[in-house]
Amino acid sequence: MSLKLQTYIKIVLILVSLYNLSYAQQIKNEPEIIVDCNYTFEEAVTGIEIPKSILKQLTIIDVEYYSFDDKIHKGQLVVNKKAANDLKEIFSFIKSSKFPIEKVIPVVKYKWSDTVSMRENNTTSFNYRNVKGYRVLSAHSYGMAIDINPVQNPHVKRNIIEPANGKYDIKKRGTILRDSKLVQEFVKRGWQWGGRWRSSKDYQHFEKKN
Repeated sequence: MSLKLQTYIKIVLILVSLYNLSYAQQIKNEPEIIVDCNYTFEEAVTGIEIPKSILKQLTIIDVEYYSFDDKIHKGQLVVNKKAANDLKEIFSFIKSSKFPIEKVIPVVKYKWSDTVSMRENNTTSFNYRNVKGYRVLSAHSYGMAIDINPVQNPHVKRNIIEPANGKYDIKKRGTILRDSKLVQEFVKRGWQWGGRWRSSKDYQHFEKKN
């Protein structure tokens, strides 16, 4: 083997070694992502009877966010296909602004109990159910609504607070404020915020009309 070829091989080996070191350092510097859930679509919509006409409108999306531990988490939302892009963009804003989200897990984990899901401060979208106190399907039944951090952003109607462990305190992290950029991100995409309702204040709730 000629001296020139040996030199060339040494240079190539050095370059490969430097590349591997650089890549290893890059992997090391990437933040750890805590996976809060990892459902398939079929797993996320099991356990209740959902009309096929609604089921075919739904999809499941992955979202990333900073939780209250200041670490990046990955969760999932079952949403209407029409709302999927909006919510992906909004969660991109949520992550970049480091607005804390406790967790985002399909409500199947809580056996489709909105009460339990809220009490656990879970952010969720699709849930096939009526509006509480009425015989009308909720916007959640179509995957066209989302409830964010219910404990920090409860539904308040007169002296009734849901969830019962909720408290709306604008000084607390994870609380949605009237003039916040988060509200603006939803509104500019055609969503309505329950914090602006007159008969009650549903601070956790955003919905978009079909």
